[in-house]
Amino acid sequence: MNGYDQLIDDLRSDYRPQREWGTGRGVLLVIGHFFVGVAGGTWLLSTLYGITAGLVTAYVLGGLGGIVHLMFLGRPEIAFKMMRNVRTSWVSRGFVGLSMFLLGGGVYLAILLLSLSGPWDGIKMFAQTVAMLGTFTIIGYMGFAYTASKAIPYWHSPLHPALYIAYAVRGGVAALLVIAAATGTTVDVSLLQLWITSSVLATLFFVFEIQGAWTSGNIAAKWSARDVLSGRLAMTFYGGTLAIGLLVPVLLLISSAERPPVIMALIGIASAAGDFFMKLTTVKAGVYLPLVLPSRRRPAMS
Repeated sequence: MNGYDQLIDDLRSDYRPQREWGTGRGVLLVIGHFFVGVAGGTWLLSTLYGITAGLVTAYVLGGLGGIVHLMFLGRPEIAFKMMRNVRTSWVSRGFVGLSMFLLGGGVYLAILLLSLSGPWDGIKMFAQTVAMLGTFTIIGYMGFAYTASKAIPYWHSPLHPALYIAYAVRGGVAALLVIAAATGTTVDVSLLQLWITSSVLATLFFVFEIQGAWTSGNIAAKWSARDVLSGRLAMTFYGGTLAIGLLVPVLLLISSAERPPVIMALIGIASAAGDFFMKLTTVKAGVYLPLVLPSRRRPAMS
């Protein structure tokens, strides 16, 4: 089905799924959000654990996320126009936060990797502060950006920001597990505990969000939940989010007491893949409120 036929088919439907994000070129937006979310979580945890390789990885992922966002927009100048609405738009705040992360993080990493000191210490501290403010912004803005979309009831949930924050932390842990395996570094036990905690929280938030959509009395939100659990997105949800992103890491975690580097890397890769499928599922599950409720439509004229 081509784009025009799909549009006509959607307009004839009572509950039209959004296709701007997550479908076709819109997949770039999901990829960008995924990279940026993992970048924020990785930078935060790398700062706490003092892992320089993690900081570099986070910066690269943040840069890739920014590039993919620009590819989605098509014209880079649009991004600068979007940054003007910081007071009212979470998308604008996200662009500003990513810019702060990349600028502050770039200066901080340059000073750190070049081992500059003395008069550079003050600049290093300031750059680190700017990068950390950007980090907190990019970790949280995506959930708030979706929540602000009132036309799509499934996204308009107070749990959405908490869900994205939990997945950012989980993504950061996944990245550090892969980095530890690649560099031959022993994995801190607290990292695995943090992965378990963030996974449990993300699962609970997701379950409560689905339950809230199903029992909210809003038929569009319930339609979204049905699409995830038993409809057009069930394969992605069960196969990607649950099987790859949750079941595989848990089985790997409990199957090896010694937890060699290759197992840690596989846990991180599977966990990150599951996070991507979760975001793809959540975005594609968005269903617009109908302009006219089906039950109130006038009967067709004969």
